[in-house]
Amino acid sequence: MSLSAFRHAIFNPQSPAPTGLTDPAGRPAGRRFDVYRNNVAVSLTEALRQSFPVVLALVGDSFFTAMAREHLRQHPPTSPLMMFYGDAMPDFLASFAPVAHLGYLPDIARLELALRQSYHAADGEALPAAALADLDPDRLVDARLRFAPPVRLIRSAWPIHAIWEANTHGTPPPTTIAAEDILITRPEFDPAPQLLPKGAGAFLQALIGGATLGAALDEAPETDLTAILGILLAGGAITEFMHGDTP
Repeated sequence: MSLSAFRHAIFNPQSPAPTGLTDPAGRPAGRRFDVYRNNVAVSLTEALRQSFPVVLALVGDSFFTAMAREHLRQHPPTSPLMMFYGDAMPDFLASFAPVAHLGYLPDIARLELALRQSYHAADGEALPAAALADLDPDRLVDARLRFAPPVRLIRSAWPIHAIWEANTHGTPPPTTIAAEDILITRPEFDPAPQLLPKGAGAFLQALIGGATLGAALDEAPETDLTAILGILLAGGAITEFMHGDTP
């Protein structure tokens, strides 16, 4: 019995128990294997429930359980660390035909995955909010920003922040379809998603990609620079203002 055959059988419930598998007494261990396989599936399904509670709320418990089993078959764990399981969920949902009518669902999963990644990211030495007052305005446009590891930017054609809030904090659900950009920072211990004003998503995407503040403003000229820098500093998102060509 090869390790690959055992792994394939564990994550594919329709597969028979691997040949040659026996219990300590030398008897065929098919039933024991079935119990073990079921326990693995239950544990990984529960991990997905914990990681994607809004997706769970939107599709319902029974559907989520069946969907999680299919996700497991297509995307078995690649790490022994449970916190990494589910990284493929957004792409899985984007190609999973039974939820094709829920166009926002993959981006909801992206948001929940980003929150989890932000939670587990390394700490960064964030600049204090007062650092903005010490900047030379004449050099500001040529500055690049170094972002703290927990920072994430999610851009969506759907009102995913409003959907997330409605299913997390009981706020009214959105009544119209509108694009939303969300910044995730971790000012304390828990990551916080923040809905960004118009233009800020394109501006931050450029900054995260290494653009200077001036170049990012060219991408989104309607951005209120002072307000966005205030949001970033308040969220502990910036670790350094850099000048010159070094990214």
